Order: sequence, then structure tokens, then C-alpha cells
Amino acid sequence: MTETSDVSETTAHGSVETHVVDLGLPALTPYVSVLRSTAASLAARLDFTIDEIEDLRIAVDEASSLLLAQAVSGTQLQCQFRLRGPVLTVSVSVQSESPKVPARTSFAWTVLSALAGEVDASVDLAGGRATISLTKRGEAAAER
Repeated sequence: MTETSDVSETTAHGSVETHVVDLGLPALTPYVSVLRSTAASLAARLDFTIDEIEDLRIAVDEASSLLLAQAVSGTQLQCQFRLRGPVLTVSVSVQSESPKVPARTSFAWTVLSALAGEVDASVDLAGGRATISLTKRGEAAAER
């Protein structure tokens, strides 16, 4: 796991620091619990409410499950956590022979959107990667 934290940006309300944590795990279901725990820990660091933390944990689990179904055996499940002010963005990706992301009209997409707030997905056909990104805003922390 690596973390970088020397990125900052000046806004009208002052300076906002961005912390990035990269994590790579075997692309196997038992390791998804590590991503859920990491997401919960980082969300708590941003003062998310218990409900917001639980929603994020479930969303990370759902996104990982969708991607693991197409992961190439023996590869890594890559995850990047980007903390910026009261916002946590989680990007999960896998190597795939035929990368695909859920349709934006699917039930899975609806669930992800309801839990995370903002959801985006992309496919890199040349690199053979599928990525799902979730952005959750901590409402209690944002109000301060």
C-alpha cells in the first residue's frame, strides 16, 4: 500500500490537501474485505457518519464483485482511494480479457449510485482494464 499526500490545491475557501492511497490485492473474493475495511477507515478519517461509512462499504463491495467476475486469474485488484476535503473517491480496477462495465440502466448501477452518490465506469480496451469509480461526499463533514 502506498500513500502520497503532497498534493494541495488552493480554493476560494483556502487550501485543500489531497491524499492518495493505492492498494493492490489478489483479484479474489476473500480480499475484498480488505478494501471494505480500508474504505471504512478512510471515510471515518473524513468524519463520515456511520450510515455514510456503511453505504460506502457496501458500494465498494458491489463494485469489486462486478469487476472480479471478469478478472484474469492470477492478477491484481487495484484500488485507489483519493481523499480531498470531505470527499472520498474510490477507483477499483481489474485486468480483463474482455473488459466491460455495468450498463448505466442496470440494477447494479442504480444500487451503486444510491450508495456512493457519484459513479463512473470506464474500459481501457488497449490495456485490458475495467474500472469503476465511486465518489462519496461526507455530508456532516462538509457542513462544518
